[in-house]
Amino acid sequence: MPSSVLRVLYIDDDPALARLVERALGRRGYHVEHAGDAETGLDRLRGRNDIDVIALDHFLPTGTGLDVLAALQQWETPPPVVYVTGSAETHVAVQALKAGAFDYVPKTVEADFFELLGSAIDQAVEKARLIRARDEAEREVREARDRAEIMLAEVNHRVANSLAMVAGLVRLQSNAITDQAAKAALAETQARILAVAGVHRRLYTSPDVRVVEIDEYLKSLTDEIAASMREAGYRAHIRTEVAPVQVPTDRAVSVGVIVTELVTNVFKYAYPPGEGGEARVKLEALPDGVARLAVEDDGIGWRGEGKPQGTGLGSRIVRAMAGSLGGSLIYDEIDRGTRISIDFPVLRA
Repeated sequence: MPSSVLRVLYIDDDPALARLVERALGRRGYHVEHAGDAETGLDRLRGRNDIDVIALDHFLPTGTGLDVLAALQQWETPPPVVYVTGSAETHVAVQALKAGAFDYVPKTVEADFFELLGSAIDQAVEKARLIRARDEAEREVREARDRAEIMLAEVNHRVANSLAMVAGLVRLQSNAITDQAAKAALAETQARILAVAGVHRRLYTSPDVRVVEIDEYLKSLTDEIAASMREAGYRAHIRTEVAPVQVPTDRAVSVGVIVTELVTNVFKYAYPPGEGGEARVKLEALPDGVARLAVEDDGIGWRGEGKPQGTGLGSRIVRAMAGSLGGSLIYDEIDRGTRISIDFPVLRA
């Protein structure tokens, strides 16, 4: 039998009708095999994958065609089924469609039954082909996505390691010089590099590289900043109150840089030299996919007016990062200290 010929398994306990079906479908180019009961039909299908479509009668010597459909649902890729039932038994046809049949044909003794059966089989075969093509395309897309995610995770891993190495080189350079202003500038540069590296570290262990769990990231980042500043002789400590919000990767980088700059400023400028204090980092989820980031302290206070302390580079960086987030800095009115906040969208476009 040529491989291009499609095979039909007709399950019906009426051998005379089966012969008529075989002749009618043969004229349409199908090769028909007949099984007189459910057990014989299922045995014919087991272990073989050469039947293209099943025509299944409702009433069988033992049970009904619905039992066959139930058995086929346990198979990974059963052939499509056209259900054959009495013209007055539409409720049975509905049950068959719900059980997995592709189509149904009312069984009569008229000649148009064979024409309807042939047309239904043609459509079932074509529908099954389209489903297989769709499933194959979806499988290929999933595999391509999985490969891309693995590669992206590896890229993030290498970027994180490379940035950590750069930060280490900056630290070595800082240790090799004696000018205190230069050492401070290099320490700030190192902190900015580590803020970006922290995002990439999160990404290569994340199940979704499109977003960062911002609470985990900011807690890790502030721990690193606190350790670095304590090593530099500052006494302030950091408290975080961060909601579990997923932030798109590019925005997480901007958030990390902003927090690094603002918290570093708290350590350097908020409290008199030699005195300790607290820096608080807060992030809360607002309605409509917006988050609010705030950094505050109880120090001498700053409203963003007048000449900034230091070089002013940190302030320019914070404003630029706020702009990239689609927000602007707000200096909130509080009784003591400084509170800087920014609202920004966290929904992915």
